[in-house]
Amino acid sequence: MEPMITDSHCHLDFPQFEGGLPDLLSRAADLGVHRMVTICTKLRTAPAVRALAEAHAPVFWAAGTHPMSAAEEPLASVEDLVTLAQHPKMVGIGETGLDYHYTADSKPVQQESLRIHIEACRQTGLPLIIHSRDADTDMARILTEEHRAGAYTCVMHCFSSGPALAEAALDLGFYLSMSGIAAFPRSQEVRDIFARAPLDRILVETDSPYLAPPPHRGKRNEPAFVSHTARKGAEVFGLDYAAFAAATEANFERLFTKAVA
Repeated sequence: MEPMITDSHCHLDFPQFEGGLPDLLSRAADLGVHRMVTICTKLRTAPAVRALAEAHAPVFWAAGTHPMSAAEEPLASVEDLVTLAQHPKMVGIGETGLDYHYTADSKPVQQESLRIHIEACRQTGLPLIIHSRDADTDMARILTEEHRAGAYTCVMHCFSSGPALAEAALDLGFYLSMSGIAAFPRSQEVRDIFARAPLDRILVETDSPYLAPPPHRGKRNEPAFVSHTARKGAEVFGLDYAAFAAATEANFERLFTKAVA
């Protein structure tokens, strides 16, 4: 049997998966992927994402406003997020964060939205799920400021930023999530950052339908493929696959406690 493993971040409501979810879940189970968190990126889609979790035992969900949508969508309130978090299978807040690559013009509203999501994490006890691109300095500053104002837990999803942000996140007790990017041949700098991190702060994810790892690069990603990323992670940490999978399972359950309960 394949070692048990969790895809900590995917987007099963996206149109790339329409009509194919039973087969997708079966392929995942065949490779030991027994659990996944599907992420709502716009609160207006929360009912559809919640329905996926309700219909499929392996699926949990999280909800937030993606930073690239922060200027287009109604600003979430703490109350909105706290209310959604009452659902028994909602296990995280986000994804939220900062993305200055394409949407730098909306920096102020992105930062406001991020702080709202952090306060919802404090009130619910659920972990924050962070998206960060081309915003390392502001991201490290805001996460640190907010943590000083009141502790919360967090995962840096699909981590591919620089070493300074990794260090800042780890210093706050946060987790780094390894996506297919870490398995790309030209991603040695990203692998080096993970190699310097404590093993007990590492998660794995697909971010599917995006960022498929080799040997599926360029194709639609899906939760089953997290096993390929995890095998690369095992190499990075000098472990066999079963040991690395067990470590990431323990890490996921320590952070996403509601998924266990």
